[in-house]
Parts: sequence; C-alpha cells; structure tokens
Amino acid sequence: MKILVLGGGGREAAIVWKLLQSPRVTQVFCAPGNAGIAQHATCLDVDLKKPEKIVQLAIEQGVDLTICGPELPLTLGVADAFARHGLKFVGPSKAAAQLEGSKVFSKEFMSRHHIPTATFAVCESVEDAEDILRSNYLKGFPVVVKADGLAAGKGVVIANDIEEARAAIRMMLVEKKLGEAGARIVLEECLKGEETSFLVLTDGNSMTPLPPARDYKRIFDQDQGPNTGGMGTYSAPSLLDEAFQKKVLRKIAQPTLAALQSEGIVFRGVLFIGLMMTENGAKVLEYNVRFGDPETQVILPRLKTPLVDVFEAIAEGKLSEIPVEWSDEAAVCVVMASEGYPATSTPNQPITGLKEAARVEGVQVFHAGTSRDDETGKYVTNGGRVLGITATGATLQAARQKAYTAVHLIDFKGKQFRSDIAG
Repeated sequence: MKILVLGGGGREAAIVWKLLQSPRVTQVFCAPGNAGIAQHATCLDVDLKKPEKIVQLAIEQGVDLTICGPELPLTLGVADAFARHGLKFVGPSKAAAQLEGSKVFSKEFMSRHHIPTATFAVCESVEDAEDILRSNYLKGFPVVVKADGLAAGKGVVIANDIEEARAAIRMMLVEKKLGEAGARIVLEECLKGEETSFLVLTDGNSMTPLPPARDYKRIFDQDQGPNTGGMGTYSAPSLLDEAFQKKVLRKIAQPTLAALQSEGIVFRGVLFIGLMMTENGAKVLEYNVRFGDPETQVILPRLKTPLVDVFEAIAEGKLSEIPVEWSDEAAVCVVMASEGYPATSTPNQPITGLKEAARVEGVQVFHAGTSRDDETGKYVTNGGRVLGITATGATLQAARQKAYTAVHLIDFKGKQFRSDIAG
C-alpha cells in the first residue's frame, strides 16, 4: 500500500514510524513533513488549506489511503473532498470537525445532548461578557476565556480575577489579536481536578478506546508558566482502571457518537476527549477531532496491531472486525522546545546528540520542528516544539529514566524541557 500522511510535526513523525513497521506498507508520503520524517518518508509540498489540491496530490501519487494529522484541513473539509472522489481517508467530515473548530458549536452540542461539561456562556460583545462576569453564573473565579475558533493553542486563557478576565476578553473581542477565531468567545467555569486525555477510534458506527494518556500543557515544571501545545505526556496501563474507562465510554464517548449520528454527521477517525476528573465525575473540557500531539508519541508505541490495518478498517467502516491490541508497557514522551517558546521560537540552532539519544534502548526520537542546514546537512531547530523523546519500558519509572537519559544527550542553544514528566 501507498499511504499519504498530512501534517509535519511530532504526531505525524510517530504515525509514519508506526505505519512503516508493517510489510503491507510499500511507501509513505508525508505532506509537508519535516527533516526527521524525510529520513523515512517522501516529503511533498502541498497547501494543507486547499482540500482539492491535497486530493489531486493523492491521485497523482497513486495513494491507497490518506490519514490527516492536524485539525485545520479537517475543518476545511478535506475528508469531504476525498469522499467526493471515492478515495479512502481517515479523518472526520467538515461538519464533525466543528467539534474542535468551533468552541461555540462544541459547547452547544454538549448542552443539546446532555454530555457533562462545565457551565458556559457564549458572548459576542464585551457587554455580554461583563454581564456574565457580574452575574456569578460561572461560580466565581478562576474563569476560563476561550476563543471560538482555532487559535494555534493561544485561544484559551485561565483568568484568576476580573482584571485578567477583562484583559483576555478585550484581547479577543476588541483588539482582535486572534483574528476571526476570537470574533465570538466562550466564558466557562474553571473545573478542578485531574486532567486526562481519552481517545477513541471510530468508523462512524463502532468505537475502540485508545490507551489513556496524561498531557503536560504548561511550559515549566509544577505546571507553572503559560500554556503550550504540550510539553510531554505518558501512557501506562495503570493510568485509568478498566471499570472507569468503560464508564467514560458509556457515559461520554458513546453518547457523543450517537449524538453525531442523530444529527447526520459522519465521524471516521480519532475522537480526542479532554476530560477533567472532578469530584462530581468526569466532565468534558474539549473535543479534538484527531490524534493529540504529543499523546500520539506515547500511544502508538504501545500498539501491537499493525497501524495500517487499523486505519484501513476505519476508512472502510470495518473497525469492529479487527482486534486492536496493546502492550502492557509504559511510554513517556519529553518534549524539547526552542528558546522563547511558547511566545516565540528560535530557528537555525544546530542540534547535537541525536544519534546518541536514539541508541538508548527503548528510545525513539520524533522530530517536530526541525529542518536541515543546506550547507552542513545537519539538523537545526525550526519551530517551537523541536523534538519529542519517547521511551518505552516495563514500568513507568523505567520508561521515564530512559527518556530523560536520551534528553540529556541532546543539545541545542536555548533548549527547554520539563523535568517532571511522569514524575
């Protein structure tokens, strides 16, 4: 099979790596890919904002199956474009992608279908927002301020007092620093508890859970500093007990799929449910409509079933016909980020120690924001999150130790990483 993977970050690096473990896969294309992915796949240049261009690329290369990593092409209807051409594709329709593409759609969808989530209000003006803040409808501070649209990880602000809330509201609605993404906002009560990512595979009818993973969003240790796209994650059999997983499936995941079906919305791919474990039970923080990054980097190493078989079953609506099996190992991913991240990034910093890190037993180095220096041929930084160092082990502690051993072998100017992942 020839397979096309859309995207170019650490998530896509992990998907390409796992796909190539199957002898059924003869060639993998990645668009646009990155310097690390180019070691294993043919990287192609395409505008991910143009669904028909992506379809034409797949046709030209004789691709048998296409997988979408990032959310933006999904919200623009790439799955629908492939469906119109009768091509196999893994990823939800444009209508389904609104679960991630619009916070307003997502919250109102949950409200319509009685899926447990935080109390919220939709606001289109500063006056609306001020009324909500004064009313105590959201049960006091902190209050979460969310931009409606996609904002590259910068659309959520946790405001600890009214001044911080007003600043976030002005930034989105008045100063329009997030553009159209902030034309509407959601104000939300701040849920307290432990956060967990719960992902399921679905072909639109049946559903298979992925192993749970825990993500670390803040830039610094002990959850200090601003939010990022994710500074690390881990997955282990002990993370959520089986009874609890079944409860989440029954009370949240399956009702979500049934609600989509009831509205005539097609969802084939990965449904990512961000959960907060509150004292009143699990509540949905957000939906994503694709694999998480860096969650993918710890989930896929634990997959025993060939990934190509899983993706093909999703695309063909036959997920219930194949057993999806997982190892009992634990996996830990530590993200190494560029100087200035998440506000900025520092490009073209030479990276050393990659080969030494990759030689650590059980370690896989996934490239995210890297490129190749034209003159030296060496890897350099080219993005906020530069590398994801993933390790597997018989125990969480063993995996963690391997991951950090590899991290300390890698160096580039201004490198940032958290030292408390899975700690």
